[in-house]
Amino acid sequence: MLQQLTINSNTYHGFSLEDAVKGASRAGFNQIELAAVKDHTAHVLPDMSQEQLNEIKALLQDFGMKCVGIGAHSNVMNEEGMANLLKSIDLAVEFDCEFVITATGDAHNDTDVIEDEAVLARNLEPIIEKCEKLNKTLVIETHGNNYATGVSLKKLAQRLNNRVKINYDTGNVIFHGNTLPYEDLEASADYVEFIHLKDKAGANNEWNFPAIGDGNLDFSQLFETLKKANYKGPISVEIEFTAAGPANLEEVNNSVVKSYNYLSTIIDS
Repeated sequence: MLQQLTINSNTYHGFSLEDAVKGASRAGFNQIELAAVKDHTAHVLPDMSQEQLNEIKALLQDFGMKCVGIGAHSNVMNEEGMANLLKSIDLAVEFDCEFVITATGDAHNDTDVIEDEAVLARNLEPIIEKCEKLNKTLVIETHGNNYATGVSLKKLAQRLNNRVKINYDTGNVIFHGNTLPYEDLEASADYVEFIHLKDKAGANNEWNFPAIGDGNLDFSQLFETLKKANYKGPISVEIEFTAAGPANLEEVNNSVVKSYNYLSTIIDS
């Protein structure tokens, strides 16, 4: 499973994509999920020029880094979010990766209640159709007020289309869903095709996502579940620190190195 490890460039929120690629590459990563969230971590965006996109491709190539997913969190309950997600599928084509990652609401402070799931399903129809046409997979993240657990997302995916799977975020199910990920992951693993591997420290509702191994999660148990499910998808490491954020780039890089080294000791051991 070590070869499935990926860095989520959102780990470098507030820093450049070049910082992310350099730091993650030096730590040992050779795969990346590109954060494409406007007004948050916009390392790549669908309205970038071809010249800008080519520069990103060159950067990845220079460091032997392959893009495996576009993290395009969009609020698909409004027109702007639907349009953004549709355009972001083109980024997956541009960077030759299979996965487009989103939640259903805002990237942060996702507190709106989806009262009619039929509206969500209708909004996702053109997005799913485009994924079908271009052979991409839409993975919806355990996130926010409506679909904070794998079990809830599995029910949604079963209602929608085979192009829709789960991006299981091991920290979000605690923070957003007040649920430990062990039984929940086991119950939904057959629909999980992307992982945000995130540790969690502090109270369940506390924004505290440290380096992998520095929090409270039992990753050996989580990897055992993934092995039993014969999980073959990306395992995207995401570190979001505390609400105060990291002190500097050095702290981010050190946390990325610590995470990779820790995972190297427990994966496939």
